[in-house]
Amino acid sequence: METLLRAEHITKEYTHHKALDDVSMHVPRQSIFGLLGPNGAGKTTLIRIVNQIIAPDRGQIIFHGEPLGPEHVQQIGYLPEERGLYKKMKVGEQAIYLARLKGISASDARSQLREWFDKFDLMPWWNKKVEELSKGMQQKVQFIITVLHKPSLLIFDEPFSGFDPINVNLLKEEILHLRDEGATIIFSTHNMGSVEEICDHIVLIDNAKKLLEGNVGQIRKDHARQIYQVELDHLKKPLEEILDGRFELIRAWDHDGSLKARIRIKKGIQVNELIGQLIPSAGLLSFHELTPGMNDIFIKQVTGSYPQEKSGNKPAQAFQAAG
Repeated sequence: METLLRAEHITKEYTHHKALDDVSMHVPRQSIFGLLGPNGAGKTTLIRIVNQIIAPDRGQIIFHGEPLGPEHVQQIGYLPEERGLYKKMKVGEQAIYLARLKGISASDARSQLREWFDKFDLMPWWNKKVEELSKGMQQKVQFIITVLHKPSLLIFDEPFSGFDPINVNLLKEEILHLRDEGATIIFSTHNMGSVEEICDHIVLIDNAKKLLEGNVGQIRKDHARQIYQVELDHLKKPLEEILDGRFELIRAWDHDGSLKARIRIKKGIQVNELIGQLIPSAGLLSFHELTPGMNDIFIKQVTGSYPQEKSGNKPAQAFQAAG
């Protein structure tokens, strides 16, 4: 897949603090690229370098096949985590002003903004002052202004912060539509809950270093652990006696009169062999493979183990049934 933006060995240091340590990444064209990591990982520093707000100490950014420069500013739309509108200005007036700064004529800005404002239910607020809008409405206005000039690269830093679930879904749909229309999107977040819904590719950063990069589906496949969750009843003998050395019982717990268990199949063993081992000695109520979500994978990269594989844990919510 063709690369739109490439970061090469980016390093940024401040006094007594290294914000980025030799970070490289490739952002495919017309993709939603998740820039992931906890607060303080270095995500915002990298975004500021891409936006040319600050410069790296070492390394470079390649954009559209050439070193990033001032001439590329108009091709990038940036929605920062720190929101900021002129609170005393009228909403429509301010939106037109900011659109003009993006190179859009006043007449085009007005017509395009009215379409977006209708879509986001903001038209009744066109002549209101920004300070009269709720935080969510202000964020909608900033989102519209960010995408209005149709830049080839959009950068959203925690775009769902402060939104209710209905508006989160609205923004997700718009982000997916923007990608389908040709935009490339960098989606920065420390909340991994929505990543698998919208991101095609991701990079994980922690403590200024890149831990992992790649296609979301492939990363999950690569981290598959051959772990299956089963629900059984009418066991003729304890599960520990049913399973032989081909299988590892990770944990088991009672569940409304049945038994749930997580079982790892050892290397080279087929899943049908596990089913064949269980059926003669128990009723099989459910059976599915567990694959780690991005949150689990991140925890594995940082701590060295998946939280769901630790004995004594409660049934984990982050592992998801494959498919």
